[in-house]
Amino acid sequence: MANRRMVPRFKTEKEEADWWYRNRDKIAEDFEQAVQKGELKPLDKAALRVRLASRVVTIRLPEEDIELARQQAARKGLPYQTYIKSLLHEALRQTR
Repeated sequence: MANRRMVPRFKTEKEEADWWYRNRDKIAEDFEQAVQKGELKPLDKAALRVRLASRVVTIRLPEEDIELARQQAARKGLPYQTYIKSLLHEALRQTR
């Protein structure tokens, strides 16, 4: 991409998420232009669906752990279930 959009440094994850949300249309245009110029290949949607497939599970957690996760997630500007999922994902990858 010849005209590279500069992504600023962020103080918090919420600030970063807000920036990406506000600029989503511009970023999408940048990607479309890169695809048209042959600088970026479109994703194979079928392969992507397989990679991103999720399964709903039920897990019992102590109430105090859930409350702590809610507090930490709020500080990061994230939904608490997303935050718990990311913590679990990180822990599983580190102990692989």
